[in-house]
Amino acid sequence: MNAKRIISVVGCHAEGEVGDVITGGVLPPQGKTLFEQMRDMERNHDDVRRLLMCEPRGSVARHCNLLVPPVNKDCQVGVIIMEPTEYVPSSGSNLVCTATVLLETGIIPMHEPETVVSIEAPGGPVRARARCRNGKCTSVTIENVPAFVDRLDASIEVEGLGHVTLDVAYGGMFYAIVDATKLGFRVTADEARDLAILGEKIRLAAREQLTVVHPGNPGINGVSIVQLNRPFEGVGNVTRNTCIVAPGRSDRSPTGTGTCARMAVLHARGMMNTGDWMIHESLIGSRFKGSILGETTVAGRPAILPSIEGRAWITGFHQYILDAEDPFATGYVLNDTWGVTGTLVQ
Repeated sequence: MNAKRIISVVGCHAEGEVGDVITGGVLPPQGKTLFEQMRDMERNHDDVRRLLMCEPRGSVARHCNLLVPPVNKDCQVGVIIMEPTEYVPSSGSNLVCTATVLLETGIIPMHEPETVVSIEAPGGPVRARARCRNGKCTSVTIENVPAFVDRLDASIEVEGLGHVTLDVAYGGMFYAIVDATKLGFRVTADEARDLAILGEKIRLAAREQLTVVHPGNPGINGVSIVQLNRPFEGVGNVTRNTCIVAPGRSDRSPTGTGTCARMAVLHARGMMNTGDWMIHESLIGSRFKGSILGETTVAGRPAILPSIEGRAWITGFHQYILDAEDPFATGYVLNDTWGVTGTLVQ
């Protein structure tokens, strides 16, 4: 073996969605803020993401989280979140994975029955409250960045479908939220491929036709994910949804930032209030509990303070090797397995 690089990764998933954590072999990127560091990673060090996510080492169903020193002095650790086609400001399932790995591997000391971990994500600081028992995180609640509505009942033109009505909301990234039952879907596991095709069509159309910009950070822009759901079942009840992650595949978890975005929409419509909670269920039956902790504003826009609760499990400890003679140093993708559109470009 002629190892050019060795990267240490702790495998983890949150309610079925892979959110592995990089613990060694990668230096922190440059930047005065964590958001700037995320952009530096994207511009100058994307070979790390490609090496770990693309074949032959990874897959489209994987996310990776790079631990870095925090910039915010009130936070214990920073994290840069890498998804199949983009770097995102925040992610519920990835933060649940990150908190679980930090505590269960001893990077941050675990205290039972609860440990609070302050994590700085590129989109802002979050607080993770981990319930702990016998050395295990039994659940993690992420007190997320503020979530808000960008627009309600927007109409876009989607190839093969005509006009589609959707809501756009921010929960850590921007979501286009669509009632899939109005398009003839039941949102069940056997529809996964068709839902992925539908969601990717809507995402591409929404990115082209809707100008979506975070009022506090113009670097956060455009619809990242399409949420396809059933009608809201009411406060405290279970509602099925699936979020289509670019380049076109269903999130295996109920999607944490997607749950936050949907609660912002439900709050704006008067269907949820402070103190209310809901359960989002994924195509595989896993669940997140979403709660509205309070109200706030983002650059003058009404917003909510959301939280999501879920579970994560460590799946293994890995050392990924880049052999100096390996012809696939940054991996490759083929559209038979790499999502609907089969591309690394957002």
